[in-house]
Amino acid sequence: MKSNELTKEVALKAYASMMNTLDASHIESILSDDFHYASQWVFSEIKSKQEFLDYIRPKLEAVKASGKRVWAEMAELEREIPGPCVVLAQDQQDNLISLVVAEVKGGKVARFDMCGAPSPHDAIRSGNYPKGK
Repeated sequence: MKSNELTKEVALKAYASMMNTLDASHIESILSDDFHYASQWVFSEIKSKQEFLDYIRPKLEAVKASGKRVWAEMAELEREIPGPCVVLAQDQQDNLISLVVAEVKGGKVARFDMCGAPSPHDAIRSGNYPKGK
């Protein structure tokens, strides 16, 4: 993939693939070195690619070990933050817990934000749960 081909939608598909397969390798190559990750449920923002990978890998392993299911579905927001997003659900496809939006700069993912507001219930769901690279 050429660096100028990375779009928010492609970045979010990679994030959804990571969550659906519980494998961080789906996003490693597309994160910028100064990547940021923020969650409305976590006080401090993650401020680098390595810090994020060190954070997400054990989380993915913990989900695997728990036997719980995560559903990451491609979706679209029309208001608040218009554009593509990923809706996350836990245990069941309709148990929506949050959504993720992305920012892309210079052909890499600059940031992912996990949000409860806007509500994942406000997103237009696609029924697409990516799993491939």
